[in-house]
Amino acid sequence: MPKIKLILFLFSLLPSLTYGSTILVLGDSFSAGYGMKTEEGWVHLLSEELEPEYRVINASISGDTTQGGLSRLPRLIELKNPDYVIIELGGNDGLRGQSLRSMQNNLDQMINLCIEKDIVPILFKMRIPPNYGKRYATAFEKVFTDLTLKHNTNAISFDFESLISVPDYIQPDGIHPTAKAQDMIKDVVKASIIHLIN
Repeated sequence: MPKIKLILFLFSLLPSLTYGSTILVLGDSFSAGYGMKTEEGWVHLLSEELEPEYRVINASISGDTTQGGLSRLPRLIELKNPDYVIIELGGNDGLRGQSLRSMQNNLDQMINLCIEKDIVPILFKMRIPPNYGKRYATAFEKVFTDLTLKHNTNAISFDFESLISVPDYIQPDGIHPTAKAQDMIKDVVKASIIHLIN
């Protein structure tokens, strides 16, 4: 038997990797791993701990907004057929001072799309730095609270203050978490997912 055929035959004897549910992460730089290697980001770390029971797909793009996520989601659902979608968007909308009404509408449509497709939406409650003004920051956070209550959907609440309070956890830009903070983020997300499934 030729060597290449022998190798293919031996591979065919190996058990195939089968996944249970698929988790799609639709996010921005927070989930894309801005400023670090892909394998250092919390999404990759999460996939290492959950596979093969769960397949974790990272569809995050640095700089993405809720409008961008809304435009990408239908095609991603068609291609990836996820069981869960973690929606981690809104941060860039807030940092750019965009309309909170538009942001809420975009998130609302994404949640509705998931529900229509029998996909479980998980909303990542985002926050923005306090220097944008207390009134705007409070209204920004209220968007996520209102959507969670409206749809009775699952949410991931992350204490962003815990990042800001540790110098090694924030990059020099004062916004993006460092590679050292990824384990903590991963643990929070994992705990939320396990709680949801159980």
